[in-house]
Amino acid sequence: MIEEIGIRDLGVIAEATLPLGAGFTAITGETGAGKTMVVTALGLLLGGRSDSGVIRQGNDSTSVDGRWIVPAEGSIADRVREAGGDVDPFGDDAELTLARSVLASGRSRASVGGRSAPVGVLAELGEQLVVVHGQSEQVRLRSQAAQRDALDRFAGDDLTSVLTDYRSAFRRYVANAAERDTLVEERDRRAAEADELRLTIAEIDAVAPQPGEDDELATRAERLTNLEDLRIAAAFAREALSAEESDGPDVVGLLDAARRQLERVASHDAELGTLGEQLASTSYAVSEIALELSRYLAGLDTDGARELEVLQDRRAELAILMRKYGPGIDDVIATHEAGNARLLELDGDSDRIDELTAIVEADAALVDELATRLSEIRRDAAARLGDAISTELSALAMPDATVVIDVTDQPELGQHGRDAVVFLMQPHPGAEPRPISKGASGGELSRVMLAIEVVIAGRDPVPTFVFDEVDAGVGGSAAIEIGRRLARLAESAQVIVVTHLAQVAAFATNHLAVVKSSDGTVTASSVRQLTGQDRVAEMARLLSGLADSDSGLAHAEELLSLARSDRASQVIG
Repeated sequence: MIEEIGIRDLGVIAEATLPLGAGFTAITGETGAGKTMVVTALGLLLGGRSDSGVIRQGNDSTSVDGRWIVPAEGSIADRVREAGGDVDPFGDDAELTLARSVLASGRSRASVGGRSAPVGVLAELGEQLVVVHGQSEQVRLRSQAAQRDALDRFAGDDLTSVLTDYRSAFRRYVANAAERDTLVEERDRRAAEADELRLTIAEIDAVAPQPGEDDELATRAERLTNLEDLRIAAAFAREALSAEESDGPDVVGLLDAARRQLERVASHDAELGTLGEQLASTSYAVSEIALELSRYLAGLDTDGARELEVLQDRRAELAILMRKYGPGIDDVIATHEAGNARLLELDGDSDRIDELTAIVEADAALVDELATRLSEIRRDAAARLGDAISTELSALAMPDATVVIDVTDQPELGQHGRDAVVFLMQPHPGAEPRPISKGASGGELSRVMLAIEVVIAGRDPVPTFVFDEVDAGVGGSAAIEIGRRLARLAESAQVIVVTHLAQVAAFATNHLAVVKSSDGTVTASSVRQLTGQDRVAEMARLLSGLADSDSGLAHAEELLSLARSDRASQVIG
C-alpha cells in the first residue's frame, strides 16, 4: 500500500505531497492542473521510462519519492535487500521508500530502501506493488500469459490443486524424457566407448599386473644382473667371519681367543670380566651374520641367466601397459578399475533406456490427463468470468459489450498445460469478438479492466490499483456505478483514481485535489487533501463548473450522502 508520494518540479507541479493510505483515493482538479502528472510520478517510481520533457520549466531536474507499507518479510523485502536497501519496521509491517530523479540531460537515478539501485529494480518491485490502468497504456493483462494467470486466479483452489499436480508431473516427464533421449542419441557413441573399454580391460587382464610389481621386478633384475659379484662378496665375507674351507684365522676365532685371555685374568680385575662378556656377545652376533651369509649363498640362483630372461620379459610386458596407461603400474591398475566401473554404467544404458521409456510413457499419460482436467476447469471458469465481467460492463455504460474468454488447445504442452487464454470483447451483438486491447477505446478499456479487477478482487496479490480516466465518456447513473465498483474493489485493495466526475469521486474515502495558481506568467500546481465543505465545493465544481453554485452544492451533498449510505450498506451486508 502506498502511504505517501512526494513530487517536486514535475510538469506544472512545483511541489506536492499526496497522502494516500488504505481505501479509495480520488484525485480531481481543473483541466490543465496536472492530475495526470500524479500518474506520471507513480510511473517513474515504478521504473517507467524517463523523459526530461516532464521537468518543470526553468528547472534542471525533477524528483519523486514514495513511502509504501509492505510485509516485513517476503518477496518484496527480499528483493529490496538484494539490491542493497532495507525496509524499516512499521508495526507488524515495514516501510519501504522508493525514489527517482530525472535530470535535464535525460539521465535518471533510482533509490530503493535508502540505497542507489538500477531503475530495473523499481520495475521489478512495481510488478508486485501496483497495477496501472490508464488511457495511454494498459499494463495489466496485456499478454496472454497475464490473461491466463487472471483466469487461473478466478478459477480458485480447484485449479490450483490440479495445476500443482500437473507441474510436478510435467517437470518429471520433461526431465526423464530428456535423459532418455540423450541416452538414445548417444547410444552408438557409448557403445563404441564400451568396446574400447573392453579391449583395454582385456589387455590389462592378460598381463594381470600387481600393485608395486614394477619396483619389485626392478630390484630382482638388479640382483640377477650382478649375481656373480654378489656371490664373491658374500663368500669372502663369510670366510672372513667364520672360515669353513681354510685353516686361516677368522673373526670368530680371533674373538674367541681374545675372550679366553680376558676370562683367564678376570678374577684379578672385574672390569676385564665385563669386557670378556661383551666379546662373547660380539662373537655370537658375528657367528649369526656368518650363518646368514651362508644361507644367502645357498639361496643364490644357480641359473640366474634363465631367471633374468623371464624377469625381463615380464618387465617388458608391464612397460607396454605403463606407456599406454601409466606412468606407473598403480595407474594401470586404476585404469582397469575405472574402466570396469564405467563399463558397468555403459552396459546398463539399455536397461536404463527401457526403464525411462516406461516412466515417460506413464508420466505422459498422467500429464495429458491433468492437462485435460486443467482445460475443463479453465473453460468452466472462463464462461463464468466472462459472464461476470459482461454483467459489470452493462452497469458501466457498456450495455451491449460482451467479454468472451477463449480457451484453446495448443499443440505443445507447457508448465501451465496446453491452454492458450485470450480475453476477447464483442462491442455489440453481431460484431466479431476481438482481443480486449484492440476492441475498445481508451476509456472503454479502462472500464473493462475495472470490471475484471472487481470480479477477481480478493484473489489478486497486487495491493494497489491505479485508474486514470476510467470514467471517460460516461456520466449520470453509469458514473455512479463506476464509483460503486471502485469502492467495492477498495474493500480488498488500495485504489487510486484520477477522475473528472463527481459521481465517482463521491465514493472515495480520501479526496485529493490538484490545484493550480498563476501569477500571470508562471502556472504552478499543488495538491490539497479535501474534507468537509472544501470537498463539497470541489464536488460542486465538478458537477456544475462552479464551486459555489447552490444547486451544485446541494447535488454534491446528495452524492456524498448516497455514497456514504452505499458504503454503510456494503459493510452491513
